[in-house]
Amino acid sequence: MESRTTSLPIRSSTVVPLLTVLGISAALVWAYLPILTIMVDRWTYDPRYAHGYLVPAFAAVLLWLRRDRIKEGELRMSWLGVPLIGLGAGLKIAAGYAYNDWLDAVSLIVTIAGGFALVGGLKALRWSWPAVAFLLFMVPLPFRLEMALGWPLQRLATIASTFVLQTVGFPAVGEGNIIRMTQSTLGVAEACSGLSMMLLFFALSTGVAILIDRPWLDKLVIIASAVPIALIVNVARITVTGILSETVGEELSSFVYHDLAGFLMIPLALLLLGVELWFLSHAFVEDHPADSQRGRLAPVEVGPATRTSAEARKERRPPPLAPIITNASRRDHPTS
Repeated sequence: MESRTTSLPIRSSTVVPLLTVLGISAALVWAYLPILTIMVDRWTYDPRYAHGYLVPAFAAVLLWLRRDRIKEGELRMSWLGVPLIGLGAGLKIAAGYAYNDWLDAVSLIVTIAGGFALVGGLKALRWSWPAVAFLLFMVPLPFRLEMALGWPLQRLATIASTFVLQTVGFPAVGEGNIIRMTQSTLGVAEACSGLSMMLLFFALSTGVAILIDRPWLDKLVIIASAVPIALIVNVARITVTGILSETVGEELSSFVYHDLAGFLMIPLALLLLGVELWFLSHAFVEDHPADSQRGRLAPVEVGPATRTSAEARKERRPPPLAPIITNASRRDHPTS
C-alpha cells in the first residue's frame, strides 16, 4: 500500500517579501544595536523620555488600524527602497563621523521607511508613512536643543506660576527659577521645566491627529496645541504644589509634586485636548454641496390663481398722480 504525501505549493510572491523583511530586520538590529541601547537607557532613566516605550507600540497599532488601505495583491517589491536605504546608510556614516546620536537614530527611521518601500513599493510607503514618522518621538532631542529649550521653559513656568499664586491670594515672589512664599520655597528645576510634558503631549496630540477624521487645518491646530497644553498643565502642577506647601505642609506638597502630579497631569492634558476637539467640532460648520443642493427650492410658476391678495390689491389701486378728466373739466376747458 503506497502512501502519498501531498505538499502545498509555496508561492514565491509570498516567500520572497517575507525573507526580505526578515533579512532587513536582522540587519537593522545588528547595525543599530548601539543606538537602540542608548535610547532604551534614556527611556529608562530620563523621565523626559519615559514615553519612548509606548511609541513603537503605538506605531504598530497605527499600522494595524490602516490595514484596510492596502491589499495583499497590491504589494510589489520596488527599487524605490534602495535610495532610501542608501540615504539611511549615509546618515549613519555621517553620525558616526560626527559622534551624533540623534542623527544616528534618525537614520534608523529613514532605513525603516526604505525597507517598507523595498518590500511593498509606493503602496506600502503610503500605507506606513504615518507610523514611520511617528517613530521620531522615541528619539531623544539633541543636547544643545534640550539646553536651548529648557531655560526659557523654566523661566516661563516660574513667572506664570508666581502670577497665578499671587492672583489666588498667596504671597509669592519669583527670583530666577525660585518662588519664595511665606512658609516655603519652590525651586523650578530643569526637570520641572515642562519639556518632558511638551514632548509627551506632542506625541499624544500627533497620535490623536492621525487617528481622527478631521480636516488638515484641525489636525495642525491639535498638534500645535501641545505647547500651550504642556505649559498650562505644568503651571497648574507648580501652583497646586505652592498652595499645598502653604496650607498643609511641605511633606504632602513634595509627594504631590514629584509623585502624584505625574499621574494627574496626563488626564488633565487629555481633558484639555477633549475640550479642544469639542470646540473645533462646534466652532466651524462645513457647507456640504449635497446639503446646499437639497436645500434649494425649485422655481414655482405663479399663475393668476396663485397671486397673493397683496398683488391683487396693488393691481386694483390706481396709478399715482394719474390725470383724472371729468366731463366738467372738459366743458370748462374746451379743446380747439
